[in-house]
Amino acid sequence: MDGTNDSSPNHFILLGFSDRPHLERILFLVLLIAYLLTLVGNTTIILVSRLDPHLHTPMYFFLTHLSFLDLSFTTSSIPQLLYNLHGRDKTISYVGCAIQLFLFLGLGGVECLLLAVMAYDRFVAVCRPLHYMTVMHPQLCLGLVSLAWGCGVANSLIMSPMTLWLPRCGYHKVDHFLCEMPALIRMACINTAAVEGIAFILAVGIVLSPLMFILVSYGYIVRAVLSIQSSSGRHKVFNTCGSHLTVVSLFYGNIIYMYMQPGTRSSKDQGKFLTLFYNIVTPLLNPLIYTLRNKEVKGALRRLIWGNSSFRKK
Repeated sequence: MDGTNDSSPNHFILLGFSDRPHLERILFLVLLIAYLLTLVGNTTIILVSRLDPHLHTPMYFFLTHLSFLDLSFTTSSIPQLLYNLHGRDKTISYVGCAIQLFLFLGLGGVECLLLAVMAYDRFVAVCRPLHYMTVMHPQLCLGLVSLAWGCGVANSLIMSPMTLWLPRCGYHKVDHFLCEMPALIRMACINTAAVEGIAFILAVGIVLSPLMFILVSYGYIVRAVLSIQSSSGRHKVFNTCGSHLTVVSLFYGNIIYMYMQPGTRSSKDQGKFLTLFYNIVTPLLNPLIYTLRNKEVKGALRRLIWGNSSFRKK
């Protein structure tokens, strides 16, 4: 290894848990099964939401985008991770690393903002039910989703080049499973305080601000729910809002811990497991959370299955 200021090597080596091959074999099997289930679960949500006319509402429009994001989020890194875990080759090309980092940051940012958009949808549904369809018209829904995508991509366009262009003085071993921002920042051979500061500021806008909006929205929702006299009405609101809150807790908890302290302060092994959690476990659980707690989705699944069965009998 030389001392040249090489910030753009031909490839990176993803170390992961290469010093513990038995753990890598277990992770390969677990991640393969989880990834396949994630593909099936999120694809099912997308198909059901699009094919069943009863689900052509703003809530399921946003849920479809969330499932698409989860599919893209996991696919941006898990296939490469499975390849590296399965064999001795732990490398990823520089271009592949750049694409992975860009997608990881961009899609993660979009999901943070989309969850805030979904909180606004629930706020209007609960606090202004008579005006819901007037307020959440298709143009607004499309505009909110487009805004989430635009801000997420813009965040990634800023942070990805800044992270990749850090001088590494010939180092090309990434102490992680994937090209993730905190791990790449730790590789730099210069003081990274400025980059970490910019990352923190952007994280406030892309992570903390949407989270604060979600909490405020649910404050109003709770106040509205307490004024509902019907127990069945309260139960229905808790079901739809409970699913969203569970997803928010899973996703934001890990993101805040990882990206509000992107440098050397976080434990490396802990960071690896947290990354795996929000990269595969959260997208795997999202379809289950929305399906098991939602009678409308379960009803749509039954209608599609029974309809197909009836069609085949004919």
